[in-house]
Amino acid sequence: MNATVAPTGLSQYTRAAEAACNQVIAQYSTSFGWATKLLSRSVRQPVRNIYALVRVADEIVDGAAAQARAAGGKVDPAVALDNYEAAVYQALTDAFATDLVIHAFASTARDCGFGRDLIEPFFASMRADLTETVHDSESLARYIYGSAEVVGLMCLAAFIRHGGLEYSREEKLRLAEGAKALGSAFQKVNFLRDLAADFNTLGRSYFPGITATNFTDADRDRLVAEIDEELAIAANELPNLPPACSRAVAAALMLFAELNRKISVTPAAKLATTRIRVSNARKLVLVTRAYFGGKA
Repeated sequence: MNATVAPTGLSQYTRAAEAACNQVIAQYSTSFGWATKLLSRSVRQPVRNIYALVRVADEIVDGAAAQARAAGGKVDPAVALDNYEAAVYQALTDAFATDLVIHAFASTARDCGFGRDLIEPFFASMRADLTETVHDSESLARYIYGSAEVVGLMCLAAFIRHGGLEYSREEKLRLAEGAKALGSAFQKVNFLRDLAADFNTLGRSYFPGITATNFTDADRDRLVAEIDEELAIAANELPNLPPACSRAVAAALMLFAELNRKISVTPAAKLATTRIRVSNARKLVLVTRAYFGGKA
């Protein structure tokens, strides 16, 4: 009796790698997972491949690696991050990686046309989390660009590559400004909602001159206004995105606008001790609104 031999090859390996990315997303981000379901199939997987790598890198500098070391492991997060970055670059050259998440990410980067220009700033910001605990205006702008804005630009590259529309250079530049503004707004909202944990657990102060102990309502109002301005810039570009991705981006924008609204009415003293969140029921309402074309 002849045994059936399962097919093998690069395409199947890449599908397995992408399935691994989907599992990473499912474990770490309910909101993001919901939003990506609004992406067309052609765009959804590349975006998930990008975010899976971002998530793993974050675990190296903030989560699992540090806990492994505290439990007696020999991992050095700085070395692990350097090795991870080097493996990404090798995968870009080889079109293959033994790490499934890196393989899927590199496949997306090669397909969508981005490389070290966006990847190096990302890893520089991840590395900053291992060494910089207090930021000034310059280092904060550099950190936000690498940790959030370039991720928006990576996703935009996927939108343009697989969204089915053609754009002029000027149109691409405007879309890029919207993507960067949205990434910056997302990151600032995360800083505000994680103010207590960043300061008390990780010893970090992202906003210049602001800590969990001196944060005021005036600080909150100023930062909320900055975020609203950036969300407005991003919202202006929503109609110009391909239909394949505009609803998902609108959903993400709505979710973070809702978080920013809740932050705006929460006393600074409470923000310094409590993580603000949007309920799953409210998330579902916002995602549904985006699905049916509601405005962000």
